[in-house]
Amino acid sequence: MNAPSLKEEIALTITRVLAAPREMVFKVWTTPEHLARWWGPKDFTAPSIAADFHEGGAWRSCIRSPEGQSYWARGIYREIVPPSRIVFTFAWEEEGALDTLITVTFEQVAGGTRLTFRQAPFATVESRDSHAEGWGECMDRLDAYVVALKEDIQ
Repeated sequence: MNAPSLKEEIALTITRVLAAPREMVFKVWTTPEHLARWWGPKDFTAPSIAADFHEGGAWRSCIRSPEGQSYWARGIYREIVPPSRIVFTFAWEEEGALDTLITVTFEQVAGGTRLTFRQAPFATVESRDSHAEGWGECMDRLDAYVVALKEDIQ
């Protein structure tokens, strides 16, 4: 049996149960108008999100810090299985940025949707941990957004 490589070991996994139906949670992950409302860490905005949402399609986004610093990222959709799974590449648009693969799964559970987010590989544990903080805040924003959206349609 082969030992896992270092890159396979440095992965980020976040699991949340969101109080909204799976189809709704999938939709807010796949529609730029929705993504713009929750994409990015706490207090960030997303002034630009473009997504050609099909396998092989490209996406690109800009998140902006409260201080006005813009951070651009881009990727390609690798796999789309509505409403249960999205796989896409993710890389910051800066020299030397590592391409990572993000897999998001959506599972209907009692009370809502279990979302599992996995991103890998990371070059260092520090890089993974800094992404964990940002993605954790992003998931907090997603949770609040789907709850508010669900209330608006009821």
